[in-house]
Order: sequence, then C-alpha cells, then structure tokens
Amino acid sequence: MRGSRSWLALCILHGVASLVLWASPAALAQALVWRSADWAQRPWTPWTSAWVHLNAPHLVGNLLALGVLAAIGWRLRPSRAATLAWALSWPLLQLSLLLWPLIGYAVGLSGVLHAGVAVLAVCLLLDGPKALRPWGLLLASGLLLKLWLERGWSGPVVWDPGGQMSVVRAAHLGGAAWGALLGALGVGWDRWRARRASG
Repeated sequence: MRGSRSWLALCILHGVASLVLWASPAALAQALVWRSADWAQRPWTPWTSAWVHLNAPHLVGNLLALGVLAAIGWRLRPSRAATLAWALSWPLLQLSLLLWPLIGYAVGLSGVLHAGVAVLAVCLLLDGPKALRPWGLLLASGLLLKLWLERGWSGPVVWDPGGQMSVVRAAHLGGAAWGALLGALGVGWDRWRARRASG
C-alpha cells in the first residue's frame, strides 16, 4: 500500500505542478524550460521542464494520460523502488536528449509518462503476480510498438500539424529506456531486500 501511495503522490505532483505552471506568467514557465545550450547554468530545468506545456491540448492530453497511469499504478500497487525508478528516470530522460544536437529544448510530461509505463511493464514482467504478468506483456508490447512506429532514434523531433507544435519523440524513447533500466534495477533491489529480510 505504501508503495502505491508514493506512486500516486508522484502523479499528483506532476499534475498539480503542470496546472500551476499553466496558470502562471509565461516568463516563469520560460525560466523552467530545459534548453540544451544552457541547462548547466539552470540545473533545475531537467525536472521542471516536464511541467511546462505549449498549449491547452498538449496539457490536457498529458494530464489525461497521467490520470490513466495513476489509476493503473493504484490498481497494480508498484513498490517504492518502482516509484523511485520512475522519479530517477524523470531528469535522466531529459539529459539524454543531449545525444541529439538537433534538440534545442523539450517540454511536457510525455517523456515522463513513457518512463512510468516502462517501469510498470518491467515490474509486472519480472516480479508481478503470475495472473498480472499478461498485463505487463501488454504494456510492454504497446510501448514498444509505439516507439517503433515513432522511430525517435532517426526522427527525434517532428512537427505535429494537429497540435501546432513540435513533438520530441526522442524524449519518449529516452523515457522508456530509462524507465525499463531503472525499473529492472528496482525489482532487483526489492528481491535483495526480501532475501535479506527472510535470511
């Protein structure tokens, strides 16, 4: 139960911070945007940039997806190690965008959401109850299919004419990669603690 509460708390943080920034002056939001050229002088931006959204559909879409992720997390009861894995993926996925010099800045929760899905999928596949492992496979398969269709490794940024904004697909790729890696490490940590407690 405590693990699922920490997961829900992180979801609430992302949602509330995104809404507060949306209602804040534009100058404040711009000060919180991660930019590849000067992020080292503004070291808070690998965290805060996820809460900045470019328009209302961008914000609403990400908040709806965040709500689904919160509901899934509450139902599946991820451990605190899983929540920590998701939290660590958050700034790391932003910094991984430095691998693509084309990307000058990135905002929004989508990379963080991809990381959360990856964490849940890995935890279910590696350590979930047997009855729930098909759900882990479903989550992982859906995520991998989306990443394959997006091909963020070769097209890291694309223009979305419907949303009238650039979509940083490399953030989705980075979020999924960090979420899977750290989620697996979190499962290993939980298993080590369980063995230690029983031994």
